[in-house]
Amino acid sequence: MDKILEALVSSAHPVTVKRAIVKKVVEAAEKEVTEEQCQALYALTTRLILLGDDAFQRQVGVQVQEAYARYHRDQFAQFLSRDFVLGLLQQGYGPLARKDPAIVDFLHGSLRLLRSCPSVLELAPLLQTEFLRMVCARPAPALCARLAALLADFPQCVPRDKAGALFCQQLVRTMGYFQCQAGEEKEVREYVAQVTKVSGLLQGIWKAEPSTLLPSLQEVFAIISSTDPAFDPSIALASLVQHIPLQMITVLIKSLTTDQNVKDASMTQALCRMIDWLSWPLANHVDTWVIALLKGLAAVQKFTILIDVTLLKIELVFNRLWYPIVRQGALVVLSHMLLSFQHSPEAFHMVVPQIVPLVESLKSDGLPTSKAFLLQFTELIHCMMYQYSGFPDLYDNILESVKELPKPSEEMIRQILNQSAWTSQSNSFTSGLVKMSSKSETGRTGLVNLGNTCYMNSVIQSLFIATDFRRRVLSLHLNGTNTLMKKLQLLFAFLAHTQRAAYAPRNFFEASRPPWFTAGSQQDCSEYLRFLLDRLHEEEKTLRALQQPKPKVNSQETARESGVDPSPGEVPSGPALPPGDAERGDKTLVECMFGGRLATGIRCLHCHSVSEKQEPFTDLSLAFCPSVSSPQGSMDQNQASSTVGPCQGAVNGGSESAEGPVKDMAGPSLEKPPAEPVLSLTDLLDYFLAPEILDEENRYFCERCGSLQRAERRMRVVAAPEYLILTLLRFSYDAARHVRRKILDNVGIPLCLDLPVHQHCCSSSSPSSSSPPPSALPQTHSPDSGENLAKKLKPSQTDEEEERETEGLERGRDGERELSEVSEVPYILSSVVMHSGMSSESGHYYSYGRSVNGTDSCHASKTVGSDGKPNWSSQSEACSAPQEAEGCWFLFNDSRVTFTNFQSVQNITSRFPKDTAYVLIYRKQAGNGQQGPGATNANGLRLNGEPPLQKELMDAITKDNKLFLQEQELNARTRALQAASASCSFRPNGSDDNEPPGSCGPTGGGGGGGFSSVSRLVF
Repeated sequence: MDKILEALVSSAHPVTVKRAIVKKVVEAAEKEVTEEQCQALYALTTRLILLGDDAFQRQVGVQVQEAYARYHRDQFAQFLSRDFVLGLLQQGYGPLARKDPAIVDFLHGSLRLLRSCPSVLELAPLLQTEFLRMVCARPAPALCARLAALLADFPQCVPRDKAGALFCQQLVRTMGYFQCQAGEEKEVREYVAQVTKVSGLLQGIWKAEPSTLLPSLQEVFAIISSTDPAFDPSIALASLVQHIPLQMITVLIKSLTTDQNVKDASMTQALCRMIDWLSWPLANHVDTWVIALLKGLAAVQKFTILIDVTLLKIELVFNRLWYPIVRQGALVVLSHMLLSFQHSPEAFHMVVPQIVPLVESLKSDGLPTSKAFLLQFTELIHCMMYQYSGFPDLYDNILESVKELPKPSEEMIRQILNQSAWTSQSNSFTSGLVKMSSKSETGRTGLVNLGNTCYMNSVIQSLFIATDFRRRVLSLHLNGTNTLMKKLQLLFAFLAHTQRAAYAPRNFFEASRPPWFTAGSQQDCSEYLRFLLDRLHEEEKTLRALQQPKPKVNSQETARESGVDPSPGEVPSGPALPPGDAERGDKTLVECMFGGRLATGIRCLHCHSVSEKQEPFTDLSLAFCPSVSSPQGSMDQNQASSTVGPCQGAVNGGSESAEGPVKDMAGPSLEKPPAEPVLSLTDLLDYFLAPEILDEENRYFCERCGSLQRAERRMRVVAAPEYLILTLLRFSYDAARHVRRKILDNVGIPLCLDLPVHQHCCSSSSPSSSSPPPSALPQTHSPDSGENLAKKLKPSQTDEEEERETEGLERGRDGERELSEVSEVPYILSSVVMHSGMSSESGHYYSYGRSVNGTDSCHASKTVGSDGKPNWSSQSEACSAPQEAEGCWFLFNDSRVTFTNFQSVQNITSRFPKDTAYVLIYRKQAGNGQQGPGATNANGLRLNGEPPLQKELMDAITKDNKLFLQEQELNARTRALQAASASCSFRPNGSDDNEPPGSCGPTGGGGGGGFSSVSRLVF
């Protein structure tokens, strides 16, 4: 029979004829056949199945073998002997290698024919051993899939006990070597099906023998945590995750995160590869395990791993959102990674450029699930923009793209952020990888945040953008000194000439940080600015004193001590001045550029005597008007309802004392100011200069009357500074809650303003009058004195009282009155420091600025309103600024520098309610035919040109630029080797890894919503 069949299948007869004859052969299987004939037929059919030339021959072999094995099972069991099976598995069959999937398929079919025969159990031990040997040889996915199908049908052939655990480990290891080389969809589907069969086999074994699960998972972790650069585990391992019982998450994660034998580099690799598994289309629960591991690492404060993994993988996770099949799981992981990464905006900013394209794609793709997904995604984006406010240049386009979608409430955002924060914040935090790259298109240099130093960065950029001050500093000859001014000069030189996109001002920070400022903590930029200017001023005075040990005491100094200003024509002798600065006379550079004089006069309303004193200032602190509610006094309800000037209804935020009411801000909710500002900067300036009635408990002790009397206090600017610094006192003290609150009122910022200056002030006839020497440089306010801070609410008066007081003021003191000449000094806006946040204890500082000097024209229109008060133009059209590059506005946000415009400065609070102007610097404009300081050709420069760098500065910059190029090369090498690196925590600016977390805090990132968990951190 075997000869006939063999001749038939190899003959040239038509297929129909062959099929008819084969049918006869199959029917003959029911008849009695000798054992020799059966063995011959089994041998022939085996050869046809394994080595058949075509599908017909293989089909004939299967049909005939199944027929004869059904009726002659004993003979077939004898044919499928141990020796035969062992030969197949160890030596193959003819030209077929032992690893050929056809061998396993033949054994699978043969065992099915003997399913109920004892011979299967006899073969099981042999098969267990050989299958374990086969798996250890790392078979291909196709062979593993065939083996998985066989063992799923015949579980008795699965290795048992210790061999079973080893079999599972080796099978997991084999899956780690699976690689999909297919490019066609059909081949990919086949590969996925093969992997699914193998993972299904492991699931069955784990259920049958639970003791094999833990060794298998240990092997999975050993594979994915490998740092061997020659081994890249297959993503096929992702198919195993769905078969791990979820109830084991807690135990397994705790075991992994607390195991001291697991190195950080290995954990980083494992977590990165688990995140890669999000790309596997059929893997369930991968997102659950990834988040569980992230939370476990946070619980044991392994923040370096979390930071490294987030920065390495955040863009990959975001890119998975484009694929609907894996989109939902990727969003869950992305949300956790971003919401928990609360110490720095870097991770969020890495994906910001991709947000708008994804939103537009989701709006238009037409998928039924896209709408619900878009709502979830938009909620995440709103949370991140709230957490990291203070970047309007990045967020404007995002806000525009999602403006039609629902926005979560502030309370909901806070709740989400609080729940997602890492469980502990400590010095273990390290800042993110600072990307070293070329300068931005602006050509400007940013400042690296050294750990909550945005307050310094914003101030330095504002001083640097002050053109005339910068040129004066760079023109100083300070070679060989180690003064703070020298360090500032070096910093300015780097900002102007370095090739770095962002410069790290470590030396200057250490030299200029006030002693009471805690490194790494939130600080007040206004306080830092005043301290810095005072240090520079006092330092220059000291150097001059050292250059002239015995200063000549002349009549001018005596006159100053007696409160009388020397005549303008007399210049006192002083220390040697730096070349090119002789025109400054005895003034320091700070006095020359920022110094003004303020006269404070108090007039007794009983005897009309006047006590007046003058004092220098470097900034004016503008308080918000008190609220219309009654202050702590004896005013009745009718009196309390009166208003004060144009600032009615504003909050008294200037004083940090408990005097004066504060706005009721029960709870941390954010009150969004109106779209258009109610107040303008000129309103606050008017209020600062407005007369104040001292009454009730604030009465003035008049020396002439010898008793407390009602009095009027008035402040006047008698000398205008070249740069006018205005600080808005936005932080008020809530005496009831013992906290500092931020005043979020929107204040209109004029591009140009006129400052009223009294050039000829009245001299005081009171013996209490005094005038300090001009060399002293006290501030207009200090923590210890509130004299020039927020003015207290002025009591309402009856018409008769006002008329009597007006008559008294017109008579003057002792019937005499000297009229002072008031001139309007024009100023143009140079820079604005913004504070983003809810309180002084949290937030972020950034600044807007442009280069202007004393010769840029500004035509501010001044009109008189219906209330009789002057109105300064606040429209950008009122200023004819030059159109060159110096007229461009820049946004300085730590390392980032971008182009912007004045409209953004004006509208920032309307769009981002937590972002408010805090410190403003205006440049005085020269009169017709005049030139402002710094515009002269003092050092052989062209008019208004930048001074040439001195050799010492040039050498320092050249050296650093070479170092920068070396760093760039090293970074390029590191990135190329990063996938195989033993550690993924390279930091070009390594000092960020120490002390407080890099750029921001969990509650302070751009304000952070005022969370109370850790409130002293900013970015």
